[in-house]
Amino acid sequence: MDRLRHSAWRYVAEVLPPEELPMLAAHALVDGRDSPALRELAGLPRRGEGAEIRALYVQALEELGIPLPDEGTAGRCLLVSLAFGLERGELTPEGVAGRLSMTIAADTREETRFLSVAAEYGEWTGPDELPVWERDLRTAARSLSASTDLGYVSEVDQGGERWPALARN
Repeated sequence: MDRLRHSAWRYVAEVLPPEELPMLAAHALVDGRDSPALRELAGLPRRGEGAEIRALYVQALEELGIPLPDEGTAGRCLLVSLAFGLERGELTPEGVAGRLSMTIAADTREETRFLSVAAEYGEWTGPDELPVWERDLRTAARSLSASTDLGYVSEVDQGGERWPALARN
């Protein structure tokens, strides 16, 4: 899976922090990608200026012909990656709820259901409610995974976090 293509939706969905972008660029160079902005980004420190890092990242994607998805597509990718991650045991139900990072407009009934169930979790969720919520979330994840036009490819490790990689079926 191409790390940069995978990173584009994560960047728009606000789950890829700027401090991870220089290392992502360095890995992309090792993988054989190259552009002036990518080289410059790879040379920046993790704790560099966030605005500069983000600008170079976007410029590198442009130079390499990798489009940034719109927010709606990025939100769908986030939902689907969370559903696949839960189904494959890569994420816990609480981990899914904790990774919802942006306002997402779901496009399908399955996306809406998964988002709705995931959003029900909170610190106020009682221990007696947790098993029912987890069951409902797993059911919604299975339904979304089975119905989506985005497919699971492989897992990508970014800065210690594991995210399922997605590709169009």
